[in-house]
Amino acid sequence: MKRTWIKNAQIVNEGKSFSGSIVIENEIIAEVLAGKTEPSRPCEETIDAKGYYLIPGVIDDHVHFRDPGLTHKANMHTESTAAAAGGVTSFMDMPNTNPQTTTIEALNAKFDNAATQSVVNYSFYFGATNTNADILPTLDKTRICGIKLFMGASTGNMLVDRMEVLQQIFANAGMLIAAHCEEQSIISANTASFKEKYGDDPDIKCHPQIRSTEACVYSSSLAIRLAKENKARLHILHISTAQELDLLEDKPLNKKAITAEACVSHLYFDDKDYDTLKGRIKCNPSIKTPKDKDALRNALSTNRIDVIGTDHAPHLLEEKEGGALKAVSGMPMIQFSLIAIMELVRKGVLTIEQLVQKMCHAPAELYSIERRGYIRPGYQADLVLVNPNHEWTVTANCVLSKCGWSPMEGQTFHTRVEKTFINGNLVYNDNKVNENHRGQELRFKR
Repeated sequence: MKRTWIKNAQIVNEGKSFSGSIVIENEIIAEVLAGKTEPSRPCEETIDAKGYYLIPGVIDDHVHFRDPGLTHKANMHTESTAAAAGGVTSFMDMPNTNPQTTTIEALNAKFDNAATQSVVNYSFYFGATNTNADILPTLDKTRICGIKLFMGASTGNMLVDRMEVLQQIFANAGMLIAAHCEEQSIISANTASFKEKYGDDPDIKCHPQIRSTEACVYSSSLAIRLAKENKARLHILHISTAQELDLLEDKPLNKKAITAEACVSHLYFDDKDYDTLKGRIKCNPSIKTPKDKDALRNALSTNRIDVIGTDHAPHLLEEKEGGALKAVSGMPMIQFSLIAIMELVRKGVLTIEQLVQKMCHAPAELYSIERRGYIRPGYQADLVLVNPNHEWTVTANCVLSKCGWSPMEGQTFHTRVEKTFINGNLVYNDNKVNENHRGQELRFKR
């Protein structure tokens, strides 16, 4: 058994930050040592982490890797490579691919593909539709991260807009329901109004008025009501408005059945950034006002926001051209998510311990992931070394997503991911990813 000693690190774990070291034995964390305590047995490899944070691997609960069917812009291998470079050791991928992940056959095909292509650990959502709710009770709850429910416009037939089906999904899912909440009737009415005023493709700045605060609040309120009525486990994805925060409880994760995610895009950008970034920051729900961004940031130091995800959704740059209706929605974020939130730590928006809670611990607890998300003996050695004192600027040539661009280009960061360990293997080191590594399926204790 190979033993690796990572020493002299500043370990951030379970609400505490302390000087110490860990021992990795093959895939597993074998020892967690405080101070200068020596390992119980000799180690074949020693890594000096002096000056670095050692944190659990980031678990991203919300990505669109575009595989299968949309691989001209991204695929399982390229995006998992970008994840490893960003300190993300596990991801959960959404079902709006081609074919959509709305059948058992499509789901199994995704797992088979990831086993041969993904550099990091993985799981997949099963997509709810107006016609497949009867399948949900038969799904393997130990293998599938959750049910994805689009309560807003979506790819193909994945918008669930029939109340009787929504009731059936909330009553029978039997596992976490991850919901995209935007009310389609409000969006449609806004679209018609803006097209009448400004033509077929209004300016990109109109996007937050078309996919409005009202659309988000109405839909989130409905989802919460249905979850409470059916005693369902609801996770609201990409909260984007200050008003939605008032719908959420400021309680510890284990005290509530309705939780919420904020995404890096809504925490980092606001509608003033449309002036310079235009369609590059178009996403659904839309990037909204500085007031909304500030409210979301302030909520990070509370329990109203439980998880920070990315909604990583690559497109080619030519697909991002146009205005509020023609430019496609979504942006690649996974490679820079950890360091972007580290910037908020530097600004005092949240602490490093809160970052680790919302990007590492909470996803593991919220989804009941087996033996990941914490630095504990016996857990999988998914770990990240972060240099908190390294200034650098993002350029296009460092972007590993297949689409080849990032809205973070030109941003100067002050921290850097130095090393990423996945199941005990050093997969990212010295700006290089071991693309031959393959991650593992996440498993869930349910």
